[in-house]
Amino acid sequence: MTRDEFEAYLAAFNREDFPTFSSYYAEEVEFNLGDRKQIIGRQGIIDFYREVKQHIHEALTIIDLVITPTRIALHNGTVFTTIKDWPDFELWPTMKGDVRRIESINLYEVEDGRFTRIKSARYKQL
Repeated sequence: MTRDEFEAYLAAFNREDFPTFSSYYAEEVEFNLGDRKQIIGRQGIIDFYREVKQHIHEALTIIDLVITPTRIALHNGTVFTTIKDWPDFELWPTMKGDVRRIESINLYEVEDGRFTRIKSARYKQL
């Protein structure tokens, strides 16, 4: 995967273009949000983000990016803006208007141009 392709993935994610960003996931992709949540399968990730994005707009920016033929390392900033109250969100309670800024470290395993495993961990809250 090239940098341009990865940036296209992030742009699709940021604009909530589900058909495009989900096309980057292998069918049986494994997505780990640190010790908070694990999701298996493309459809599981789609379902998770459909619910999240009904409540929270998430915008990622690249701080640092390293791409090899089989792995991608991303250090990113993320701004989470709550657009609809979600007091029982499993990752953190949030209410409309809340803004949360964090930095994360994400590791992607890539096979045939698709993500097969994603590991994501918060680096720090800003």
